[in-house]
Amino acid sequence: MTKTVAPRDVGDLRRFAWLLDDVIRIPGTNIRFGIDPLIGLLPGGGDLAAGALSTYIILAAARAGAPPVVLLRMGANVALDAILGIVPVLGDLFDAGFKANRRNVQLLEQYIASPGPVRRSSRIVVALVVVAVAAVIIGAAVLGVLAIRWLIGRF
Repeated sequence: MTKTVAPRDVGDLRRFAWLLDDVIRIPGTNIRFGIDPLIGLLPGGGDLAAGALSTYIILAAARAGAPPVVLLRMGANVALDAILGIVPVLGDLFDAGFKANRRNVQLLEQYIASPGPVRRSSRIVVALVVVAVAAVIIGAAVLGVLAIRWLIGRF
């Protein structure tokens, strides 16, 4: 049995994704970015914090009854965002363009619009997705710190 997601709940998630991915517009352009890439600018811990915020949308989708395949796609979006985000400057530019949070809300909205005959996602799958995303984010943060130390050592 899946839980029904109220439009207000999806709207709240959409606003949260907007804050993370699109809240700031560069004047004179249509280019937008959010606080996610700004947080990611903080060496090491920034990508960890941004990834933790992104995980909230995955947990909300799990509570809404999204199937494991949707949760895994969401986890892959956050993991890709975190892995590529560790590259100084270029990773943050990727983060500003990829918009993993907006993609994840769209995945949830697509599932809600056409849920199909799926079983409720198990707590084990949700736990595995969250643990995997957390491991990737922590690994990305550690790699970011190591990369910065290496760059500093070169000068």
